[in-house]
Amino acid sequence: MSKQAVLHDPQVPALGNPNGDVTIVEYFDYQCPFCKKAYPDILKLVRDDGRIRLVMKDWPIFGSVSRYASQLALAAGDHHAQALDALMRTRGRLTVAEVDETLGRTGFDVAALRQSCGRQRRRIDGILVRNAAQAEGFGLAGTPAYLVETVLFPGPPDLADVRRAIAAARTAGH
Repeated sequence: MSKQAVLHDPQVPALGNPNGDVTIVEYFDYQCPFCKKAYPDILKLVRDDGRIRLVMKDWPIFGSVSRYASQLALAAGDHHAQALDALMRTRGRLTVAEVDETLGRTGFDVAALRQSCGRQRRRIDGILVRNAAQAEGFGLAGTPAYLVETVLFPGPPDLADVRRAIAAARTAGH
């Protein structure tokens, strides 16, 4: 597991500034209440800073519905950010019907997403396997977990600590 593989997996979509000078990685699950609670604050931090690349690594540890949500979002291609955003803004535990309904309300053709998922099965499964292996390699016990370059925050981070890690990464020349 290299720094490059964790921070710059070319098959994992990135949010924020694609050429950002600092990368934040989040291991998350669409059903994790702590992930959902922190999501708007992390997005605001990324948006306000303007120089952060945010990599959301699906780690569907809450069962088959989480895996289904991850698969559909990853199958959304260029519209991954919209699918991710819609699913992260849901409340509580999800059902397959709620995932479909949420994505449908967001403008996705869910049947087409399922077909896309089938066509991309090898790529999507590869991403999920790599993400899980990385999370396990870091010894993570659950979601969320964040990396600011090489600084690990297991669990919901204090944003002041994240800002300090970003500043330190910039000072170090990441």
